[in-house]
Amino acid sequence: MPSPTRWTRAVRARRRTRSRTRRLLERHLAVMVVAALVSMTAVLVSYREVQNAAGEMRTRGAPAVQGVAATQLALLRAHEEAEKSVDQGIDTVVGAGARYENQLAAAGQGLSRLSDVQIDGERGRGVLDTVNGVLTSYSTSITPGAVKYVHDDLMQRQKFTEAWTLLDRPGTGVVPRLDVLQEHQMRRVERVSSLGTLQRTGWAVAELSLLVLGLTCLSALWVLRTRCGRSHDPWLLAALLVTVALAVVPLWATVRTQERLDTARGRLAAIEQRAHDHADLVASQTYVTVNSAALRGGLAARSWQSWTYYGALGGGALIVLLPAAGVCRRLNADYWRAG
Repeated sequence: MPSPTRWTRAVRARRRTRSRTRRLLERHLAVMVVAALVSMTAVLVSYREVQNAAGEMRTRGAPAVQGVAATQLALLRAHEEAEKSVDQGIDTVVGAGARYENQLAAAGQGLSRLSDVQIDGERGRGVLDTVNGVLTSYSTSITPGAVKYVHDDLMQRQKFTEAWTLLDRPGTGVVPRLDVLQEHQMRRVERVSSLGTLQRTGWAVAELSLLVLGLTCLSALWVLRTRCGRSHDPWLLAALLVTVALAVVPLWATVRTQERLDTARGRLAAIEQRAHDHADLVASQTYVTVNSAALRGGLAARSWQSWTYYGALGGGALIVLLPAAGVCRRLNADYWRAG
């Protein structure tokens, strides 16, 4: 039989081993809980940010840029139609100014909608208030030229020149003022639709935390197998699977949404450039209309966006609860209650 001293040493060694294993599992538990909380917060915040950006682009950014482009083209088309009626000698025909009036009415409606969706804040509202005032003066000049002075070429040309000055004068005309507003809006669109440094950092933190969590789950499984004689733990295995899903699915959804934002930004830039093409106003208006419709379809909300967010919320709760349940169950059964 072993001597009492040897037996005592063996008991003490076994107790030290059990104590080290308990502390090791407790450290694993602490790391998993902290990593789970950090990763869950980072994933939810980062995913929500890009979805909010898509929502702002859909409801404000895209309509604002499209509205300015459509309004500019309608104003230029109205002036073109008024002059065309004179050049073609049909200004005396009843109803000859219908197309000019339709375009001017469309421009007025566009400005009314812009006051609700423009994304340049107080500065943008100030620009639109000024534009509305100048547009009133433009209308009082172009309408007499197109309707009243049809038999007085000198007065007609003077009114058309006056109207064109109000429309296109550098710095103070309606179109240049709308150009300034559009420039500010495009800067805002660029900021909203691009993945900024903070968002990239958030995703880096999220993915690194999930990597730490997954590696700690594997380490805890190895400790339970080699030191505690547990071949596997279903709680930790489930936590590992949820961690992998949480690292892949929200990131995939974010990449998909960002691709749509990049496409939308490119289309808005093309629409803005086409609004400056005065060579063929009819073709430019058609281009803006068609691409605006395609843009709305591309930015339309998808059901998987909401489901991904709520799935990430549920997955975040699971990666906190599952490791804690698995390790605490083993600690309670093998160490805490026994101690």
